[in-house]
Amino acid sequence: MVTDLSPGNAAAWLTRHGMPAGDARFNELGGGVSNTVIQVEGPAFRAVLKQSVGKLRVEQEWLADRGRIFREAAAMRWVEGRLHGGRAPGILWEDRENFAIAMESAPAGAEMWKNRLFGGEFEAACAAAAGTMLGSLIGASWNDPEARRIFGDRTVFRQLRIDPYYRFTAGIAPEHADYFHDLIRRSDARQVSLVHGDWSPKNLLVSREGVWAIDWEAIHFGDPSFDTGFLLNHLLLKSIAMPQHRAELAHLAEVFTAALAEELPAGAEWVEDAAFEHLPALLLARVDGKSPAEYLDAGMCDRARSIARDLMRHPTAVVTEVFRR
Repeated sequence: MVTDLSPGNAAAWLTRHGMPAGDARFNELGGGVSNTVIQVEGPAFRAVLKQSVGKLRVEQEWLADRGRIFREAAAMRWVEGRLHGGRAPGILWEDRENFAIAMESAPAGAEMWKNRLFGGEFEAACAAAAGTMLGSLIGASWNDPEARRIFGDRTVFRQLRIDPYYRFTAGIAPEHADYFHDLIRRSDARQVSLVHGDWSPKNLLVSREGVWAIDWEAIHFGDPSFDTGFLLNHLLLKSIAMPQHRAELAHLAEVFTAALAEELPAGAEWVEDAAFEHLPALLLARVDGKSPAEYLDAGMCDRARSIARDLMRHPTAVVTEVFRR
């Protein structure tokens, strides 16, 4: 019987795992649609508790394997010492019975890059860190047999991304179904490195000590251009939501791709171009898929659809051209 994690029972959980927390404070954080996340702050330590859920918190039914939490823990162990420009949290313990883990907490005062962007802070250093970390992840795992063996199962990625983003949206917009299905086939054929699966500004925590990458639950060995397209899509969506800052966001996209290119291994030059194949599909998915962007109003959604259709008909692999449109 799985016990659901909450601020009310978190102290007992910690005590069972050798971390007495009688004087700690517990604060439930936004775990997105797929997890419960609790911040623990004690006199001598800070930690984050995370528990996966089986039925995601969205309007449409969306089920996923709860065991993905342990792939996430394995991923954070694997990338330790391999990321340049930032880091991932260290794992403290795993609770196999209850699909939960405890990990290091980011430094006090760390903020989601997403919140900083919406707060009008367009720091090139954050975009560069995002590109450097992602490029080093690709480079460290490029055709690596150990990474392929540990993370070769892409079931969770299909459950969390391909099915709710691409296949579901293809059903909602059948006029674009061929594009989605062709993209899935092409992407499936590009299994060359680790893919984070959710490389977005909400999963990059920024502090004076540097940038932390979190939420590794969709990690798999596959097509690295997905992550690149995913981050570019988030910057593009924010330029639709904040058109007065389109130039700043376009600059961040250029900084991100330049930093990424510096870290890519030989033979990976195609990754950036392939990312632009994902971009229109991801745009539509964040409007009409199972996980729509919460900050877009109806007019913004129409704008995103228009840009996506244009990119499908007239593809480009030039960042500035995408934002100009």
